[in-house]
Amino acid sequence: MEATKTASCLPFGIAFICTGILVNLIQATCFLIVRPLSKTLFRRINGAVTEILWLHVIWLMDWWSGLKVQLYTDHMDTYRLMGKEHAILMPNHMCDADILMVWLLAQRFGCLRSALMVVKKSSKYLPIYGWASWFFEFIFLDRSWEKDEHYLKSSLEGLKDFPRPFWLTMFVEGTRMTEDKLLAAQEFAASRGLPVPRNVLVPRTKGFVAAVKQMRYIVPAVYDVTFAVSKGHPLPSLLRIFERQPSEVKIYIKRYSMKELPESDGDIAQWCKDRFVEKDAMLEEFRAEGTFGGKEIPDGGRSLQSLLVYITCLCLCCVGIYKFNQAYSLSSTWKGNAILAGGLAMVVVVGNIFVEYTKLPKRALIAAAAKANMN
Repeated sequence: MEATKTASCLPFGIAFICTGILVNLIQATCFLIVRPLSKTLFRRINGAVTEILWLHVIWLMDWWSGLKVQLYTDHMDTYRLMGKEHAILMPNHMCDADILMVWLLAQRFGCLRSALMVVKKSSKYLPIYGWASWFFEFIFLDRSWEKDEHYLKSSLEGLKDFPRPFWLTMFVEGTRMTEDKLLAAQEFAASRGLPVPRNVLVPRTKGFVAAVKQMRYIVPAVYDVTFAVSKGHPLPSLLRIFERQPSEVKIYIKRYSMKELPESDGDIAQWCKDRFVEKDAMLEEFRAEGTFGGKEIPDGGRSLQSLLVYITCLCLCCVGIYKFNQAYSLSSTWKGNAILAGGLAMVVVVGNIFVEYTKLPKRALIAAAAKANMN
């Protein structure tokens, strides 16, 4: 039962929820008071406090689950520029932990506090994470171009004065990989005379085209990011991270100067599709070789910053709960004990909400695990 499994992460849940509530309150206060006076100052404060919350998730991957990540690139100039320039990230969407891995990548390159994303609208309503993401200027889409076009373009316009180098991650496949969705993509590609994919879905290019056309004069690069899971390792998921099931993910990053991209809508769309054809071939080669070609990026190891932040926040939360318990003598009455038990139950319930929201349908999860073991 997922609730039992998430209960094993109870200390993390306490720290994440208590810190998250405080972060949300700071965000809301600054949104009402600071933002009308200075949008830049609001973004700097917002980025700093939200980074503290995201670092809890980095700790969960680095120190709790033992997720191992190896980075590769086509050229070491890419390594030197990452985190120092605005960029659009274009990863494949292989599992529900992809967002977490983008955060991990951003933390490694020092831009976690400006790692923006285009995500589905329903995630905005998730407790803590969804609210923090909204204040953090994530772009939430219905995945219907008629509904999303105006909102996407206005959101992109608002990023032109962003005070720090930012990453805008766009999962252009539109949804994560499952066997059913891959089969549908293959049938669609065959019916349109397109290359039939084996490891990715056919990209939905309208949002990417809009982003390139609107931001090409302020964003100097597109990072083509490819995620792959090493043979014999499970596909990462939030539940598996909670369960401390280690995995090994390899990430290939190729930088394209925005000047290399074509000008017209149709040509930009085709450029995006061509990158996914290349990505598919790269993943096919990865299945055979177990590694990416290219240069390995030096890995600094697990984040000491995330460890320090997590331990500090957990200690502060425990001290706060202890002081609150002492002040109101909660543990000495049955009503007080009920309140404490209810608080712990809420932590488990919130964790279970995240797991249920992110996990694949059972049939798709089994198929995805089987495919990962074949790689």
